[in-house]
Amino acid sequence: MRIEIRHLRALLAVADCLHFRRAAEQLNVAQPALSRTIAQLEDAVGETLFRRNNRQVELTEPGRVLVEESQQVLSQLEQAVTKTQRAGRGEIGRLAIGYTDFAISGKLPAILDDFRHQHPDLHFDLAFGSTAQQLEALLQKRLDFGFITGPNLTPGLASRPIQRDRFIAAVSESHPLAQRDSICLQELAHEPFILGSRDMWFHFRKRVDDICAKAGFVPQVAQETFNSETVFAFVACNFGVTVHLECARNYVRKGVRMVPLSDVDESLVTEVAWRKEEISPAQQTFLDHLEQRS
Repeated sequence: MRIEIRHLRALLAVADCLHFRRAAEQLNVAQPALSRTIAQLEDAVGETLFRRNNRQVELTEPGRVLVEESQQVLSQLEQAVTKTQRAGRGEIGRLAIGYTDFAISGKLPAILDDFRHQHPDLHFDLAFGSTAQQLEALLQKRLDFGFITGPNLTPGLASRPIQRDRFIAAVSESHPLAQRDSICLQELAHEPFILGSRDMWFHFRKRVDDICAKAGFVPQVAQETFNSETVFAFVACNFGVTVHLECARNYVRKGVRMVPLSDVDESLVTEVAWRKEEISPAQQTFLDHLEQRS
């Protein structure tokens, strides 16, 4: 016979009362029904759980062991039910979140820190990736959210803006332009450029090409790298200059000077993207948090 939860609850009630009638009243069942339930449990385990006589009921040693184990089983079941209900309300779980250099240099750290304090039982699995990599991971359900370079035009994915950054120039502190309050982009036309690789920074590189074309030149790329840290390292060495975003001011690199571009009005938007369908409770909690911050 299969042991059911009702058998364990009956066992604990009788063990607590050491009296079948009072235990039956506690469980709101008839005493004969309770006696049958205990008998079924004893048959299932093959041991006598209670010693009975006309005056008292006592637990046997096998009964005492089963009582202790049953208490743990029911406690674990109660915890499981509670966790399941909290998961249904989006209070616990994990979120896989992708990010670009620009997101992690901008508002994303504050967003995650604020969310973590408000929802301590929702945890993050963070992964760096290019916009293209994140969009693919979202469609393949390997990411819940991607903080990408906008605009997102991918079918099946929704998005909303998170931050908007103006373009700036970054030069070595020893560069002749470093002491200027601002410069025109065209002044960098004959400078060697340090830029993120086109495969990893495709969306950003396209925007840089566009603003340089408007300024009348094509950037002379001397070195490609895969992240902002390496870009600024080469700039600090005076290997070249770069065009980046103003969120890079949050990234402090000794030897680099950020200079505003006086003739560039364009900006780049970082968006958070997610799948439109099948939004989980945890995902909805994160979306609600983003809505509250907007």
